[in-house]
Amino acid sequence: MAGTVPGENGASPAASPTPDGASEHSTSHGSGHGRGPLLALTVGAIGVVFGDIGTSPLYAMRESLARTSGAPEMAVLGVLSLIFWALILVVTVKYVIFLMRADNKGEGGTLSLMSLAQRALGRRSTLIFFLGLCGAALFYADGVLTPAVSVLSAVEGLREAPGVGRILTPFVLPITAGILIALFMVQSRGTAGLAKAFGPITAVWFLILAGLGIMHIFDDVSILRGISPHYGILFLIDNGFLGFIILGSVFLAVTGAEALYTDMGHFGKAPIRAGWLVFVLPCLMLNYLGQGALALSHPAAVENLFWMMVPQAAYWPILIMATLATIIASQAVITGAFSITQQAVQLGLLPRMNIRRTSETQAGQIFVPSVNMMMLAGVLLLLAMFPTSSQLAAPYGVAVTGAMFVDSLLAFFIVRYMWKRSLLVSILALTPFLIIDIAFFGSNLMKIPDGAWAPLAIGGAIVMVMWTWTRGTRLLTDKARKDSLPMADLIEMLGARPPYRRPATAIFLTSDPDVAPVALMHNLKHNKVLHEKNIILTVRTQDRPRVSKEKRVEIEIINDDFKRLTINYGFMESPNVPKALGLCRKQGLKFDIMSTSFFLGRRSVAPAPGKNMPHWQDKLYVFLMRNAANPTDFFHIPAGRVVEMGTQVTV
Repeated sequence: MAGTVPGENGASPAASPTPDGASEHSTSHGSGHGRGPLLALTVGAIGVVFGDIGTSPLYAMRESLARTSGAPEMAVLGVLSLIFWALILVVTVKYVIFLMRADNKGEGGTLSLMSLAQRALGRRSTLIFFLGLCGAALFYADGVLTPAVSVLSAVEGLREAPGVGRILTPFVLPITAGILIALFMVQSRGTAGLAKAFGPITAVWFLILAGLGIMHIFDDVSILRGISPHYGILFLIDNGFLGFIILGSVFLAVTGAEALYTDMGHFGKAPIRAGWLVFVLPCLMLNYLGQGALALSHPAAVENLFWMMVPQAAYWPILIMATLATIIASQAVITGAFSITQQAVQLGLLPRMNIRRTSETQAGQIFVPSVNMMMLAGVLLLLAMFPTSSQLAAPYGVAVTGAMFVDSLLAFFIVRYMWKRSLLVSILALTPFLIIDIAFFGSNLMKIPDGAWAPLAIGGAIVMVMWTWTRGTRLLTDKARKDSLPMADLIEMLGARPPYRRPATAIFLTSDPDVAPVALMHNLKHNKVLHEKNIILTVRTQDRPRVSKEKRVEIEIINDDFKRLTINYGFMESPNVPKALGLCRKQGLKFDIMSTSFFLGRRSVAPAPGKNMPHWQDKLYVFLMRNAANPTDFFHIPAGRVVEMGTQVTV
């Protein structure tokens, strides 16, 4: 099957960045204003945004104390202090207070931050682009690891189940795999209906965490000393290299912090900030204090601290709630992977994919079959390689700390060029965050022999795919421009030797409206015909999340025979050409879509060893092109109105 060059299907990877970043206000729901009361939005955010960090108490304290011999008092106080101040500095200060100010028309996330940084800089930066690739790749790695470690840590509670723990222990892994398979299988049906229950269920889960913590704080009230930062500092100094290693496990308490920034566009800043400061943070800290008090009073409990907190009478209900909470946390990450895939496709970082909408009313409800199956395969492979949550903790930490490190680096460009602070101020503002990120990331990298290599391998493979796709696309676009005829020259030639005219409308899709589309040239060369009305159509992706209807279409009259039509989309929108063409009537461009022919230029690409890319990269690019989604489906063009004309090129 022949591959299709992106430059010939009308899709332009991204518009040129504008130095001032000025644009119309997005019509999206990103601001969170006018979408209902703050309480309702906050409850919704608790279900989606905080699901991941809400499952950390299942394993974070346990893993942090696992390397300390018998969990002595200073170790418990030190670990608790480190967890508390990690929650304050990383989640509260870095994300809730600082990074949430750097929104791209209300949207957050690594790719939004990359686009914002590019626009603030005023030009395309290879460094910013590469950081964006790394951040997106690590997000995918996190998306594979989160379901595995979260659900497994909850199901592992079966091992401590009263009376039947020994019997159920061999079934922990199969039950986990079954739950995850079912979770990925239902994605195609959409989760809009179930999502309404995510907030209340997760809110109840946080109340359970708080309740368990309060129950056990009185086991040893002196645990309250652990809130003081000097215990954490003393722990690191006294334990030296071991303390540095343990720091990687402490970081598990803040996994999911990046979701506060990524999901900002869905709920707005105020609900997320309120949910964290007023509800989630206090519940988490109460639970960690309770775990610490239990560890001080019963040192043997450190083997499985969370489940040792649960009273026998409430064990099964809490086990069910824990499993539900981890499923919801996994669902949020899976949905995020679909969203970032849509952004990456729109920004030209990945080939076109089949992206389905699972809700007619909610724009964020999408399903990407290929990504869903690859994530499921990755999750099951990880379960086979790392059959316990303790083994999964090492790779999990690397994925999250790496993504947070990238966010901090991209934030430098925002402070320096968008907020226009001096170089010294920009460095001083970001240095504390970078020191924390480097410490956590370095600590987790020390666990590479224990499995921390897995997210690096996953991320590296995804970066390679994105880099190959963008590089190959750029090379073919340059080649197409060199081999193409400028539209001005073609119009002059047609004026000198007019072809046969057909009384109909033809739309030619191309990424470069200044040169004659390949399909138009083939139509003139082989069919020797020119339609009465000809529209040169380009679909552009802007470096902002969404584009308002007023800015959706731009029409330029070239002459009586040709018009240029540009359809603009944000990187979080799915292109729908027929729907956008309906807006043209308001600007005087009227035609019947069912009597209009769409011409697509399809190029079959063959590898050319030794030219521009290594041969293996040529083959990878050709493979990606051959498996890209059909442009007819991607742009929602009526299949019966499409004419494809192709040629073969080398890359």
